[in-house]
Amino acid sequence: MRRIHPAWRVAGATFVVLLVAAAIRATAGVLIVPFEREFGWSRATISAAISVNLLLYGLMGPFCAAIADRIGVRRTMAIAMSILAGALLLASAIKSPWHLVLLWGVLVGMGTGMAALVLGAVVVTRWFSARRGLVMGALTASTATGQLLFLPLLARVVETDGWRSAVRIVALAALATVALAILLVRESPAALGVAPYGATVIAAPPARSGNPARVAVLTLFRAARSEDFWLLALTFFICGASTNGLIGTHLIPACVDHGIPEVRAAGLLATMGIFDMFGTTLSGWLSDRWDNRRLLFTYYGLRGLSLMFLPQALIGGSGLLVFAVFYGLDWIATVPPTVRLATESFGKEDGPIVFGWVVAAHQVGAGVAALGAGFIRTELGDYQAAFFAAGALCLVAALLALAVGRIKLAPWRTAQSQT
Repeated sequence: MRRIHPAWRVAGATFVVLLVAAAIRATAGVLIVPFEREFGWSRATISAAISVNLLLYGLMGPFCAAIADRIGVRRTMAIAMSILAGALLLASAIKSPWHLVLLWGVLVGMGTGMAALVLGAVVVTRWFSARRGLVMGALTASTATGQLLFLPLLARVVETDGWRSAVRIVALAALATVALAILLVRESPAALGVAPYGATVIAAPPARSGNPARVAVLTLFRAARSEDFWLLALTFFICGASTNGLIGTHLIPACVDHGIPEVRAAGLLATMGIFDMFGTTLSGWLSDRWDNRRLLFTYYGLRGLSLMFLPQALIGGSGLLVFAVFYGLDWIATVPPTVRLATESFGKEDGPIVFGWVVAAHQVGAGVAALGAGFIRTELGDYQAAFFAAGALCLVAALLALAVGRIKLAPWRTAQSQT
């Protein structure tokens, strides 16, 4: 019987860690209305804390890749999930907005940033020579699976036992993944005496020297000289604004505004998760075979149209399932093509760190949208303007994606040789 390559075991453990981290990030969506009812805080106040969370989640990405190079993927996962478990347990006792900003905004933001897709990109780059797009698609889909498994449960728990019980559930899930990472994750194929999946040569990953923060910042300075970096960062900024920041944070409150119960609204996000799991995995498979620029053009264009349809779907209610399917297939299908374009443009060694900075742009967009949509709802009484603005931005991102990699002279190569 042919032995299963250990890369699949590491990828499986990483999938679970990313799944739980994604579930923790998504939990904010079911907490907005309970916080509003219990504490009397406005949507803008609550959204400010969530915005800090999303921003730090993104800013931790490039440093996470550098830290993983320095102390190891396994330790990085264990530390991240331990931070999340502690912060969530403390968050169950919050009393004032600054508690929410410190615990949910700062600590949960940092913890989820350390256990994010950037870490998945490091694992894929180290452990796989073949099937990279497929595996990255599956790891990306873990965020959808996290919503699928946890959101309806958490919404039901909030309804029956209160929001504190829901927070404690995800805290316990975070603790369980600490043990999983320690038991199953190894640093590289060379540590086990095997070649990466699809390769024949055993080679240890290049050792990083210097402070991880300095490595991450210097990589940013080099990448910033490339037009491709700015194109990827800007399109991913729009990606974050139109997903985590807007829909991930505000769809459930928007549904409640239109008389749709929280549990049903959470089920809607879970439905998106089901279709995104298939859509993103398929996107990874396609990214190994098709032009990644055209894939991004298609994804952003379809997302823009679906967001412009959402206000009408909310008014009638009957079109929400259509929106969930249409939008869900495209939720984070942009990640595998973006990872592949970053690796092609900046190389295997620096690609994960550059992708980390691109993810940082993603979360800056998410933070801006989370806060902006909260203010729009507070000032105008609904989210319609926020949905239309995000849809228009997605159409802009579709056009920008076509320009990635079109310049023959890559400034990155010149800059890299000078450092």
